[in-house]
Amino acid sequence: MIPNLTSNNFFLIAGPCAIESEAICMQVAEQCKQITQYLGIPYIFKSSFKKANRSRLDSFTGIGDDKALAILQKVSQELGVPVLTDIHDAHQAAKVAEIVDVLQIPAFLCRQTDLLVAAAKTGKVVNIKKGQFMAPQAMGFAVEKVRQSGNDQVWLTERGTTFGYQDLVVDFRAIPQMQAFNVPVILDCTHSLQQPNQISGVTGGLPQLIRTIARAGVAVGVDGLFIETHPDPSKALSDGANMLPLDQLRALLEDLLRIG
Repeated sequence: MIPNLTSNNFFLIAGPCAIESEAICMQVAEQCKQITQYLGIPYIFKSSFKKANRSRLDSFTGIGDDKALAILQKVSQELGVPVLTDIHDAHQAAKVAEIVDVLQIPAFLCRQTDLLVAAAKTGKVVNIKKGQFMAPQAMGFAVEKVRQSGNDQVWLTERGTTFGYQDLVVDFRAIPQMQAFNVPVILDCTHSLQQPNQISGVTGGLPQLIRTIARAGVAVGVDGLFIETHPDPSKALSDGANMLPLDQLRALLEDLLRIG
């Protein structure tokens, strides 16, 4: 149920960072669908059913795998939108693929061969986030692991590169460099503005620069945008420091369409 990605517009992957509740997921998905349909932007709902990579033991990791996956299924069935979520272990691939349209490989795991092969063998689209520690040209090996496992449906997502201990920077040369692998390339406009590894154990962020990063990505010719959004980021249970308030999404997309 992947939307037509040959649209003249970029496509959008958007949703709350993690599944906190059915109500929040449905609210975000409904509004994103309404906005993108009006603007003619292909849309994929995103939310993580489980957050495996957390700084502290007491950090939010999820509401329970089965409960979270059931919410993703409801979004897909009731709203008729494709859905995307992360997997962290090879054994999760087959189960999660029964529900979602796109399996996402987290940046820290982009070199994990068993994980990539298991995702590829589901036949679903595999979106690989470029590791913060990886050169864009090196992501070709990840692409080939998926292709050599019998799946040509692979995307790459740029999400910033480590810049010192507690910051990231986006090198926009990475967009055409990864497009050279003949795959759609997506720009993660929110995670690329994280300020990770804070002494508090809670990731910081620079959400006031989301528009700047997104505008630059569209100008460079990115195929898709990844934007985590929430009705109230200050109350979000994961990555609230770098999410876009939901009520700002439409104005941002309208601005970006004027560039694209």
